[in-house]
Amino acid sequence: MKDKKPRRDKGSSNSKPPPKSKSAKRDVPLPSEADIADFISSSETKTGKREIARAFGLKGAAKIGLKRVLKDMAGNGTLKGGRKSFTETGKLPAMTAMEIVGRDANGDLIAEPIDWDEDGARPKALIITRVGVAVRDEMSIGPGDQVLARLRKLADTTGPGGIAYEAEPVRKLTRETRRLLGIFRAREGGGGSIEPINRKELKGWTIGRGREGDAKDGDLVRFDIRRAGRFSTPDARVLESLGNPADERKISLIAIHAHGIPEDFPASVLAELDRLPGLDPKSRTDLRATPLITIDPVDARDHDDAVFAEPDTDPQNPGGFIVIVAIADVSFYVQGGTRLDREAELRGNSVYFPDRVVPMLPEKISNHLCSLREGEDRPCLAVRMVFDRAGEKRRHSFIRAIMRSAAKLSYEEAQAAIDGTPSDKCKPILDSILKPLWSAYAALKTARDRREPLELDLPERKIKLDAEGRIARIYIPDRLDAHKLIEEMMIQANVAAAEMLDGKKLPIVYRIHDKPSPEKLKGLREFLETMGLQVPPAGQLKAGALNRVLTQAKTMPSPELVNEVVLRSQAQAEYNTDNIGHFGLNLMKYAHFTSPIRRYADLLVHRALIRALKLGDDGLDDAAIPRLDAVCQHISTAERRAMAAERETIDRLIATHLAEHVGAEFDGRIAGVTRSGLFIKLKETGADGFIPISTLGADYFNHDEGAHALVGSRTGITFRLGDQVRVKLLEVVATAGALRFEMLSEGTKGAAMRGFDKSHQNRRFPRPKRGGFRR
Repeated sequence: MKDKKPRRDKGSSNSKPPPKSKSAKRDVPLPSEADIADFISSSETKTGKREIARAFGLKGAAKIGLKRVLKDMAGNGTLKGGRKSFTETGKLPAMTAMEIVGRDANGDLIAEPIDWDEDGARPKALIITRVGVAVRDEMSIGPGDQVLARLRKLADTTGPGGIAYEAEPVRKLTRETRRLLGIFRAREGGGGSIEPINRKELKGWTIGRGREGDAKDGDLVRFDIRRAGRFSTPDARVLESLGNPADERKISLIAIHAHGIPEDFPASVLAELDRLPGLDPKSRTDLRATPLITIDPVDARDHDDAVFAEPDTDPQNPGGFIVIVAIADVSFYVQGGTRLDREAELRGNSVYFPDRVVPMLPEKISNHLCSLREGEDRPCLAVRMVFDRAGEKRRHSFIRAIMRSAAKLSYEEAQAAIDGTPSDKCKPILDSILKPLWSAYAALKTARDRREPLELDLPERKIKLDAEGRIARIYIPDRLDAHKLIEEMMIQANVAAAEMLDGKKLPIVYRIHDKPSPEKLKGLREFLETMGLQVPPAGQLKAGALNRVLTQAKTMPSPELVNEVVLRSQAQAEYNTDNIGHFGLNLMKYAHFTSPIRRYADLLVHRALIRALKLGDDGLDDAAIPRLDAVCQHISTAERRAMAAERETIDRLIATHLAEHVGAEFDGRIAGVTRSGLFIKLKETGADGFIPISTLGADYFNHDEGAHALVGSRTGITFRLGDQVRVKLLEVVATAGALRFEMLSEGTKGAAMRGFDKSHQNRRFPRPKRGGFRR
């Protein structure tokens, strides 16, 4: 039986209203264009034809008239949009996707609409929240990020910066890998082209005459792309010129803008530097008589850690040592809730490029007030640690102190003194300061060797620039005992901070490093088995087991190959309030305490210690604790952003250096194997480049993922991760740091890997057309 339709009662809210006469319908006048424009302008939701008709009581034939009026308004430029959504020309919708493009003099974030197809400059909006606090306190956004925001048009847009809207972020949008940035190349007569800066998207764009804005040849520019119609050719237009990296001899400018790294400090942040507290030595433990010294790179501009060691005279600890690590007390000057603090949180960390540093804190703090300069009084937070003769820590304590560095040494200078050639500066302190430090380190090293942290042998290349900003030298610095001494003492101080806070049951920003995931461990095990090497099951895996694999690999033809594969199996270290330990260091409790000048995580740990140990009233406050999880996520992201920007800048510098050597041959090794080709790392410079699979030869190559190899299906010729090869440089795109090589080595014949799975096989792709980088 069919269900009967429900009967409507006369008094029901669902009952139909009595029909109106035709004359009644005609009695409702059509709204004027001005009335429609006012209604759309005041609406805070989507406004289409249906909403307009409902608002003005239009029905039936009157809607036809409304349609005609709306068409006329769209035709004369008063409105834009379609049948379902209209907006007033020049006005943004109530909910709009916005990009953060910078900050005003007060440090507040300024946004512009992502989509804008009208003439004239994009309208600007001030980012706010309901309580009027800068949004980065809640959502951790900065220049280059994108948000969906609720807009409110301001009555007066003639104020500073021409702010037309207030924008309240609703949610952060997933950020694209790059903003639309490129290098503008001018064309005679006007217009030009955009040269790519992203090695993954090596595509240029044409800029029509009159669409280049104020960009000059060689400028880094922000641009957008739009289509006039569905099947039309995309049209690029310069939105903003960001400076010329070549003129400023600062190629890092590209990475800074590409990743949205905050560079200049707002005026409101700098203004707080005039109101910093004065240092009162009487309120602190006096360590000025303790001969703490700093040991840093020769070109270091700031010094945030100092060390001291002496034999322990306690008869209960024969052969033991007392080690003091003093760290600059940044929290004394950068207190929670200030604009200095908000700016430091936004940046997350300092970013180090070969040609400059983008600091987390203004220079007055990082290079002056908090730099532990030789012979000058400085506030510090110090940890006193007692170790036995075997290097095991017996106890530790923290104090808020004042110190005076007895000497500023470089790693090389300190090492030379221990090796028997002390400088004039080191001679007076060799026996009293340096030798006790090295004796304490010998004990700590014994304990470190027992602990067995992961010991990867992957030398890091350094770049030295000349006065013109070009590469003068690429080198691998020596790994000295002086480096290891400072590293181990910093690790011990970090452990002490984590243990102290954990014992006080206070929320902590831990530095954690998870074990390799089951998937990565499976891939590592399969690869090592092809070389006759083994690792224990996941449940029994420790860093020491991987060290034994690395030791065995030293007797093999390509030990660096095993180091690379082990590195790729590792999880990424991060900041988190949930402690899972640090796999790489083989430590259960670890936090960053020793670099508050350049890492926001360390500053938070300092504040937590001050609160936990009642060392002052400027410790971690109650309002900061609920936000720690979000802050950890933000500063972990900022750290990865900095690493990517630093790496890309080095790639661009080296590519610029090699641009004059197209056609030259180089020795290198295979540093990556993918379904589309091989990544090559050059031996001398460490430069990375690519060889497309389609250029390897006449064979069909298959990707053996488990063996990290490309294998010829007919010949068995194999190119494997770690293989030493000879290549020819064919093409350079310096602005993107991209290199393309030709393989000159023949590969290993008949070396197909064990366990090869044909489900991974590739077809051989057609050879690329001349011009390169088209895949």
